[in-house]
Amino acid sequence: MDPEEKAATMYNATFVRPAKFYLSGFSNIPHVKYYYVFLCFVYIMTVLGNGLLLSVIYMVKTLHTPKYMIVFNLALTDLCGSTALIPKLLDTFLFDRRYIVYEACLSYMFFVLYFGSMQSWTLVTMAYDRFVAICFPLRYHSIVTKPAVAAMLLFAWFFLSSLFALTVGFIDRLSFCGSVVIKSFFCDHAPVFSLACNDTSFNNILAWIAFIIVLCFPLILIAFTYVCISIALSRIASAEERLKALKTCTSHLILVAIFFIPIVSTNIAAVSSYIHPNARIINSSLTHTIPALLNPIVYSLKTEEVLNSIRKVCKQNRLRNINLLQKGELYHCCVDTLGVLFNVFC
Repeated sequence: MDPEEKAATMYNATFVRPAKFYLSGFSNIPHVKYYYVFLCFVYIMTVLGNGLLLSVIYMVKTLHTPKYMIVFNLALTDLCGSTALIPKLLDTFLFDRRYIVYEACLSYMFFVLYFGSMQSWTLVTMAYDRFVAICFPLRYHSIVTKPAVAAMLLFAWFFLSSLFALTVGFIDRLSFCGSVVIKSFFCDHAPVFSLACNDTSFNNILAWIAFIIVLCFPLILIAFTYVCISIALSRIASAEERLKALKTCTSHLILVAIFFIPIVSTNIAAVSSYIHPNARIINSSLTHTIPALLNPIVYSLKTEEVLNSIRKVCKQNRLRNINLLQKGELYHCCVDTLGVLFNVFC
C-alpha cells in the first residue's frame, strides 16, 4: 500500500490535513542503517561532551562569568537540539516507523529549527563578547555584564520561539490533498509546505525571512565584529600581544566555521543547482548533528581555563572518593571492634 493511501486524511470546513506524514529518508542506499548507528554514536558523545561542559561550568564558581554564561547556553542548545532530532530520527529509520502524526510532525519541525537557530545567535553573542574584550578592553567588565548577557540570550530565546511558532503555525493553514511523503529525514519546513495543494507563497516568504534571520544576519554581524577586531589588532604595536589577543578568538572562529560553512554551502548549492536528495539529506543531517558534537570538544581542548577547571573538578572528586573510602574503612573498623567487645562482655 502506498504511503498516500495508508495515511488517512482529516477534513474540516476549510483545510485538508493528513492524519500522518511519511518520512522517506534515503533512497536506494545499501547498508544505510550503519549511518544511523553512526548518528547514534554521535548523539551519545554529544550528550557526554555537552553534559560534561555544563556540569563543569555549573560546579566551578570561577566560570560563573558572562563569557561562560554564553558557553553554557551554547552547550544547552546543542544538547537540546540533538535530543530533539536524533532519537526520533533513529526511531524512524532504524526501527522503520516512518509514519508520523500530523501534530507531532509540526512539533518536531518547531523544536529542531528552534534549537538550530539558537546555536546561530549564541555564536553572535560570543562574537559580541570577543569584540568588546579586544576593542574596548578597559570597559569590558562594565559593558559585558551578567544582566546584559542574560538579556541578550533571553531576547534570542523569546524572539526565535515567536518566529518559528509563526512559521510552523502557518503550515497549519495549508491543505494537503496530494502526496504525504516528506522527502527528508525529519519534518523539515520546505519539504513539508511544498506538499500543499493551495497557495504557499506566504510560507515561502517566511522561509526566506527565517533564512535571513538565522543565517545571513548572524554571519554579517560576526563578520563585522571580526573586521573591527582586525582593525583593533592592527593598532597594537607588539606582535606578541596581537597573537595573544587573537588566540582568545580561535575557539569562537572554529565554532563559527563548523556551524556556518556546511549549512550555508548546502543552501547555496540547493538554490543555484540540483542536489541529489540523498546528498542533501547527508549534508543536512551532518550539519544538524556534528557541530553539537564538536563544540564542547573545541571549548574543552582549546580553552586553558576550561581544562584547568576540569582538572580541578576531577581532583576534588578524587579527594572526595578517598575521604569516603577512608570513612568507610573507619566504619568497618569500628564495627569490628564493637563486635569483639560484644563477644567479650556477652
